[in-house]
Amino acid sequence: MTELPLRADRLRTSVRALDCSHGVAPHPVDLERIGVLLELSVGLSAWKRYRSTRWALRCNPSSGNLHPTEGYLVCGRLPGLEPGVHHYVSHDHVLEQRAGCDREAWSDLFEGGVVLALTSVFWREAWKYGVRAFRYCQHDVGHAIAAVRYAAAALGWRAKLIDGWGDDDLARLLGIHRPADFHGAEHESPDALLWIGPRERTVDPEVVLPAMGMPRWFGRASRLSPKRIEWPPIDEVEKAARKRRTTFTERPTGERPPRASPSGDMGASRLFRQRRSAVDLDGRTSISKQAFYTMLDALLPRRGVAPWDALPWEPRVHPVFFVHRVEGLRPGLYALPRRPEALPELRAAMRSELLWERVDGPAAHVDLRLLVPIDCREAAATIACGQAIAADGAFAVGMLAEFERSLTEGTWWYRHLHWEAGVLGHVLYLEAERAGVRGTGIGCFFDDTMHDTLGLSDWSFQTLYHFTVGGPLDDPRLQTEPAYEHLASR
Repeated sequence: MTELPLRADRLRTSVRALDCSHGVAPHPVDLERIGVLLELSVGLSAWKRYRSTRWALRCNPSSGNLHPTEGYLVCGRLPGLEPGVHHYVSHDHVLEQRAGCDREAWSDLFEGGVVLALTSVFWREAWKYGVRAFRYCQHDVGHAIAAVRYAAAALGWRAKLIDGWGDDDLARLLGIHRPADFHGAEHESPDALLWIGPRERTVDPEVVLPAMGMPRWFGRASRLSPKRIEWPPIDEVEKAARKRRTTFTERPTGERPPRASPSGDMGASRLFRQRRSAVDLDGRTSISKQAFYTMLDALLPRRGVAPWDALPWEPRVHPVFFVHRVEGLRPGLYALPRRPEALPELRAAMRSELLWERVDGPAAHVDLRLLVPIDCREAAATIACGQAIAADGAFAVGMLAEFERSLTEGTWWYRHLHWEAGVLGHVLYLEAERAGVRGTGIGCFFDDTMHDTLGLSDWSFQTLYHFTVGGPLDDPRLQTEPAYEHLASR
């Protein structure tokens, strides 16, 4: 076990510095800064207390606050940390050594940076959500990717998804393929691998895995439950969406004008830790058109700007907005194609009577399109499994993925599209906090009803995730306590 220092409070990066590329001078890649990265991405953000009940919140949001996503640090030589593979424990802010790799060839591969790997334990979601747990876990991976990218940006580092690895490669790297280490414990599934450091670097499985040699493995996975319910469809879709090793060609991100930052500023560490999922919305609060467009602008990828430069593919998920309370904007259905080529594809797939009128706004490059002016509060709530929170905000969102085309390139795109939707959700979470309101992901929705509303009749587009933003109703009975107060002596 390696205790990590708690140093996030000392980070002086402002949120506004994250809105442009190279806005932060690179910090050294050492154990202290890696601790800050983990603390502000997959670490605790606060504790909540109601009477004698106490529960933790994390910087990376999760469906039902159940947190199926695990983080692993893979590194070479770092003062104070053994080369190899380490599992991160958020409650204690420590790294547990999983594998020791002291070979020279291994450490040379990670010169100037580290690798962060993400996995999922489906049972953490499945005990509550059943078959839907697989989708929710993929959303959570997307949220975690975004949280890691934002935290890396606050340290002046890059964080890039290494997309060529197959799931078997990643399982072998982390040791989650070892049956003896998981005897009696719940299954852990490989997800994503990110290179983190001041400069981008290639991490090739054909080089990294042989360099590992015969590592020394440590520890066994903890068992979560004395018994569990099997959900065969989760096993089936995991198998069907399993990723093989690929040669991935990155597509360049289009140039856009510099992003206009919201008014006011705060420390990045404060924003990351104050992010919350709204439990309820007041049904009254509106936002300005300027604030709305600022959020839309943040959903458009820019070269070298977090979090979108973490994903090595062009945008494939496009939001449809149920606008309820945006000053200067008619209530109605709106769409935001996140790349120009998607506009004709979306139009061709939807109802012919939709307007697709371009809306003039504060940012000319934001191609917001009015589909139909209508009070859509009832429709938003109905689609969200009857949840009023989708109607009580300033707006709600349904995220349409380029589904059929993506899956013809590989069935693992089912997972990657959910990750992209999760990144969208995480951007909305942070932008809502910056605007003085609050957001929350909506995982329960009727996709057929959403498709019928838009006239989608085939598999070209599929709604994968929903979201809502508005004025929060806080429960005054709940107390908020600092994230790592229980480690204050460290």
